[in-house]
Amino acid sequence: QVQLVESGGGLVQPGGSLRLSCTDSGFTFGYYAIGWFRQAPGKEREAVTCISNLGDKTYYADSVKDRFTISRDNAKKTVYLQMNNLKPEDTAVYYCAAGLPDRITTIQTMCIMRRYFDSWGQGTQVTVSS
Repeated sequence: QVQLVESGGGLVQPGGSLRLSCTDSGFTFGYYAIGWFRQAPGKEREAVTCISNLGDKTYYADSVKDRFTISRDNAKKTVYLQMNNLKPEDTAVYYCAAGLPDRITTIQTMCIMRRYFDSWGQGTQVTVSS
């Protein structure tokens, strides 16, 4: 079982950068695909980006392509989300989540179909404002 903790959120000006971390305190981190999701006030939770268990496959929502980068270090049991050129519409609580992959489902499908992720962190607030 994974136990995820997010960190790195905060207040940043438009155009600025932040790096979020998602760390697992369990023992099976390398088996899991990891996703970053976000939820803004009054809106549904949405997928931001996901990475396969080996880190060789990724998916990005159109709204963050070319601005956000997901990566993972399985030895450190950590996934990172580098966020550049942040915009006010990126303001949200960001959650990381873990899901076990199967041999059929692509990382894109896992990310879009949130139900594949069943272990969630507590979330970290990201606020983009001048």
